[in-house]
Amino acid sequence: MRRLVCPTRGCRQTFREQLPGVLERYQRRTARLTRQIGVVVRELAGRAGVRVLSALAVRVSRHAALRVLLGLPLPRRPVPRVLGVDDFALKRRCRYATVLIDVETRQRVDVLPGRRVEVLESWLREHPGVEVVTRDGSAAYAEAVRWVIPDAVQVGDRWHIWSNVGQAVLKEVTAHSSCWGKSGPPPREDSRRAVTARQRWQQVHHLLGNGVGLLECGRRLGIAINTVKKYARASQPERLVRVPAYRPTLVDPYRDHLRRRRDADPAVPVLRLLAEIRALGYAGSQNLLYRYITDGRVEADRLAVSPRRLTSMILTRPTTLSNDQQRLCYELTTACPEMTVLAGLVRSFAVLLTPAAGNADLLDDWIIRARTAGMPHLHAFTRGLDFDRDAVQAAVTLAFHNGGTEGVNTKTKRIMRQMHGRAGFALLRHRILLG
Repeated sequence: MRRLVCPTRGCRQTFREQLPGVLERYQRRTARLTRQIGVVVRELAGRAGVRVLSALAVRVSRHAALRVLLGLPLPRRPVPRVLGVDDFALKRRCRYATVLIDVETRQRVDVLPGRRVEVLESWLREHPGVEVVTRDGSAAYAEAVRWVIPDAVQVGDRWHIWSNVGQAVLKEVTAHSSCWGKSGPPPREDSRRAVTARQRWQQVHHLLGNGVGLLECGRRLGIAINTVKKYARASQPERLVRVPAYRPTLVDPYRDHLRRRRDADPAVPVLRLLAEIRALGYAGSQNLLYRYITDGRVEADRLAVSPRRLTSMILTRPTTLSNDQQRLCYELTTACPEMTVLAGLVRSFAVLLTPAAGNADLLDDWIIRARTAGMPHLHAFTRGLDFDRDAVQAAVTLAFHNGGTEGVNTKTKRIMRQMHGRAGFALLRHRILLG
């Protein structure tokens, strides 16, 4: 390389000749070595990247590795026609951020600090050209889009809609557990919880019958407003008695043996039953067997089914269930008329999640049928659909969805775990957009 001298008279400054593509000014490593470090730290960031680079005979500190990472240029992408919006937690229940992607190409567009209305609103004003926005049920995002681009089509996320259906179905299944749970272990109606529930139900309905409002009922009885609503929705106090939430135990595989032995000899000692099932492979404790027998699970017609498990079977595609699960689900959902109607409504709503042109009218018919059924929790779900009816109708008619945004959030969680303790927003945003 040649050394160049400054032509100014009296200046003694000299300069080295530059080598384009090999060296950059004010750098102590070649461009090729910088690119090699950038490839590693782009995937592994600081300490993990330094450990890998040391194995490649490249010695850098973690701070230098992060400087190289932040020096990588971010890709410049055009404003997408279909924008996907979703939030993720920087610190759960404290700080959040918003990620934006191009739904058609699945490329990351930007990461915004916060999830308030002003954050998305300012970005949309600075980047015109968005025609369709896919989002979850967030009211803040919906309001920002309506203010800036009122003509844009907002598409609700079908996964979140189905999740809301599942929550409503779980509450209805739990409310009707006194119907479908009769063939399992009977609920203890003399327990302290059951007695308290009946007393509260009588107090709430007595006050409501005298014209007292829900909020005033809660103040007089010293209970929360949501608890008052729960008692007010129950038409009978028996609806508040829940089936015990039994979990699978180590005794379940030997239930048939225990049942045969107790039918043949009702006075058989528990210690003898314990020795017999231990010879068959039982590895549990004696207390577990005592509780299993005391709860009545041996003499029950079948093993106890929790409301969550029954809800899962109702929400699952019937062809995915085994023959025994289909038989059990049919038996439990036909225990009362409300459960039969609930299962039919769930199956008809699942059909709407496959986008088609005529699903908007079918959705309106489904809402009418759901409101005619005597299920308060399902009524609450339909009221939630009314608040975002246009986005829900677009979700069941258009093929756009928020799956790509949720995938980016999943990868973001891995990045945040990898950078635990050093995950500042600037560095996190840089890694998300480079991904």
